[in-house]
Amino acid sequence: MELLENVNFGLLIPILIVQLILLIIALVDVIRAEKTNGPKWVWILVILFINIIGPIVYFVFGRRND
Repeated sequence: MELLENVNFGLLIPILIVQLILLIIALVDVIRAEKTNGPKWVWILVILFINIIGPIVYFVFGRRND
């Protein structure tokens, strides 16, 4: 419990909010996209299980700009 006493939640909450927003936007985008670079199910797993970096990786490499 002593470990949690030293955490500054004022800095942690904005990071968690940004992570949640990125996750939701990326999931909506991958579901609505007709084609992606690779299988959709793989991108959904990347977005869900690789916290902040997963959605960013999807937006950089997974989207098709046809």
